[in-house]
Amino acid sequence: MLLSGALLAGCGADGAADQSSPAGAPAMNEGDAGGDARKAAEPGTAAAGGAEPGQDTPAGAPDLRVDQRSIIYTGTLTVQVKDVDVAAAQITGITGGTGGFIGGDERQSGNGGTDTATLKLRIPADKFGSALEQIAKLGDEKNRAINTEDVTEQVVDLDARITVQQARVDSGRKLLASAKSLSDLVMLEKEVATRESDLASLQGKKRRLADLTALSTVTVVLLGPEAPVPAGTDDDDTTGFLSGLADGWKALVSSLGVLLTVLGALLPWIVALGLPTWAILYLNRRYRRPHTTGELPTPPAESPAAP
Repeated sequence: MLLSGALLAGCGADGAADQSSPAGAPAMNEGDAGGDARKAAEPGTAAAGGAEPGQDTPAGAPDLRVDQRSIIYTGTLTVQVKDVDVAAAQITGITGGTGGFIGGDERQSGNGGTDTATLKLRIPADKFGSALEQIAKLGDEKNRAINTEDVTEQVVDLDARITVQQARVDSGRKLLASAKSLSDLVMLEKEVATRESDLASLQGKKRRLADLTALSTVTVVLLGPEAPVPAGTDDDDTTGFLSGLADGWKALVSSLGVLLTVLGALLPWIVALGLPTWAILYLNRRYRRPHTTGELPTPPAESPAAP
């Protein structure tokens, strides 16, 4: 039972450490666990040498220089080319040359040069810009969009949490090895399994961020010479009288199309319900109209004049 009490006390200390300890500083567990946690700390977060065990020491600031930051790059590029298959093969070669790979390849065949292809590329972050420039030169670039997301703080936070959680796992394993009773053994095994699961979850998030920062994601859309350019990707001038006239004509055609669609949807109902209704009204009016014989009405007889 002493081991159970020590474990519960360690859990409370670990929870308090997660909330109060600075980023990167390991939590203080049981006697030996505190030393193991300090040894497991990374160089950027380790306490200064010579500090006494248990003594509060400030955590070292992480390296947040621009070249050391963790940034996720994503981009979209639309290019109109003469031959979609040839351009796709060239893009495959460019991607392989950078050390990346093709993450997705979707193609649609058309008639008269209307083929299209959508390629999803994973390219090393340091070669992201040069790869985009090479791909853009394969044809007529129609659109380019690049997004960046700085996840440096998330990476630093995950590093600190992984260090603390690893120390908690190590302390739990030590207590498990010294369990004396069956009840203590069962309780400790459950607690260690929970801690290991939390640690694995944090490590999975760290690997995911590492993958996204190491390999950028680029979506390349290839259009055949006669394939229509998606709306919003054409680089032509969209201002002026002619552009306004074209937009107005498109709006008119679109409105007429909507009206015709609505009329087409209502026409069967009009025929099915309108004709019977009209026939009923017509017959009702006809039979309720007064019948006339065509003879002139006879005037009333005049009374004789008095003598």
